[in-house]
Amino acid sequence: MTAAGTPAAPPAGAPGDAGTSKPIDVDALAEQVRAGQRRGLAKAITLVESQRADHRAAAQRLLERLLPETGRAVRVGISGVPGAGKSTFIEAFGLHLIGLGKRVAVLAVDPSSARSGGSILGDKTRMARLSAAPEAFIRPSPAAGSLGGVARRTREAMLVCEAAGYDVVLVETVGVGQSEITVASMVDFFLVLMLPGAGDELQGIKKGIIEIADALAVNKADGDNVARAGRAAAEYKSALRLFRHNSANWDPPVLTVSALEARGMDEVWAAITSHHETLGASGELEQARRQQQRAWFWAMLDEGLKRAFLEREDVKRALPELERAVADSKLTPTDAARRLLALLE
Repeated sequence: MTAAGTPAAPPAGAPGDAGTSKPIDVDALAEQVRAGQRRGLAKAITLVESQRADHRAAAQRLLERLLPETGRAVRVGISGVPGAGKSTFIEAFGLHLIGLGKRVAVLAVDPSSARSGGSILGDKTRMARLSAAPEAFIRPSPAAGSLGGVARRTREAMLVCEAAGYDVVLVETVGVGQSEITVASMVDFFLVLMLPGAGDELQGIKKGIIEIADALAVNKADGDNVARAGRAAAEYKSALRLFRHNSANWDPPVLTVSALEARGMDEVWAAITSHHETLGASGELEQARRQQQRAWFWAMLDEGLKRAFLEREDVKRALPELERAVADSKLTPTDAARRLLALLE
């Protein structure tokens, strides 16, 4: 999908291109991205998402050319409990940023797509107004694939968006779980949206999510919910004192917002910019990004080694029988794995 919600034209030889083998002009595509051309941006991300070996090689050449233009955007992860209004918030927040003269890209990490075959941002009506803004680009995560694979493509799509000149990259994730930890590992600021109910919600939040949050925002603070949102914010503030956070120089604030009425967006942006300035001055922001790059490198190394191992012919022959033996409780998983790994000796 492009920002307007229409399918992006794939690059030559990309998936859906009837398997043509026309070579991809990486240099021309890089120039289109640097120029901020929406069509070139969409094609570049399609290339990055492709699973074909030749496309993966072309994508890495493209990223090498774009790398000097990356790293200037503010990277924000946004999550929240079910029903917290993430889509409504992201649209209101994105429009607020555009009003400040920012260009905004929205990406999604959606591990559920591996089961449903769909994508969390597949429906452009979720953010119709933001989708229509020329200063915005909305991209769903690719359908199907493991969380690790979706995360890799999201990281690389983020670099492409930065090279295209977007000032803020918002990475949306679904629910509260492992995908949140993954998103937090690729952004500068992690925002968790909460509901006005408090109490019960506190019981349902994983400790790890609270520990990695850089701010909490109680959404739907409008109408009859205003007082409840205030009480919820007070409870969340008390709860935050029990946890150790990412930085000794930053105490995560608890804000009340109304995405429906577009209230509180300025306070959220103020918290993000203050965090960026504070951690930038202490050197923590640069250190965190360097650590993210190292973690990404090791994750890609693990993925590549596993893929190379499973593509070996002797492994392909032995794997089905060992897998059946494990399923039938004839071998322990540890012993089966040991036998398979022995093929490397």
